[in-house]
Amino acid sequence: MLTRKQHELLMFIHERIQETGVSPSFDEMKEALDLASKSGIHRLITALEERGFIRRLAHRARALEVTKLPEQAAAGAPRGHAGFKPSIVEGGRPRNVEPANDTRELSLMGKIAAGTPIDAIEHETARYPVPEAMLGAGEHYLLEIEGDSMIEAGILNGDMVIIKSTENAASGEIVVALVEGEQATLKRLRKKGASIALEPANRNYETKIYGSDQVAVQGKLVGLIRRYH
Repeated sequence: MLTRKQHELLMFIHERIQETGVSPSFDEMKEALDLASKSGIHRLITALEERGFIRRLAHRARALEVTKLPEQAAAGAPRGHAGFKPSIVEGGRPRNVEPANDTRELSLMGKIAAGTPIDAIEHETARYPVPEAMLGAGEHYLLEIEGDSMIEAGILNGDMVIIKSTENAASGEIVVALVEGEQATLKRLRKKGASIALEPANRNYETKIYGSDQVAVQGKLVGLIRRYH
């Protein structure tokens, strides 16, 4: 399900392409959606692209293609697959509220596996500015994804994920899990009685079950940054 702003932007792009054969400019999108800055448009386009509604055509300016509309997405969605929720991508910020231009520098704490677990996070390797609107209260940090076990949740190899430091997470949330005090991995947490399941979002990987004393939550996913090369 799209947010209201995502739906408005998708339909505006679709209608403009139908009328003129060319996708609208970012300024035209910003004006059509009554947003204060183009940064909001960038976030909406990224969310639509990650969910398969549009794609960017390489080596062409203003080149967006609508690949499906909401009703088509609903008809073609596989059963039992929830997909990547907008609240995760957008960090839980209030909907339909354009953020200020303030940023906060977050530490990149190395790489984390979305696949076979790797060594636990230990030290800062770089710092990056992140919009305050993607954050909120509490401490946050960045991790670079290595692996493909979360690709069906829209999390790809090389992405930087924004993690909120916490030791608590609800069943169904995507978390940084420290396994047996030694290995860190990014997975969807499922609580099953006295057991903890770390669930991938790639059908080629298996869900792993641990005792509750074997898994420690170190943070939960609240946002994602994708760099295009």
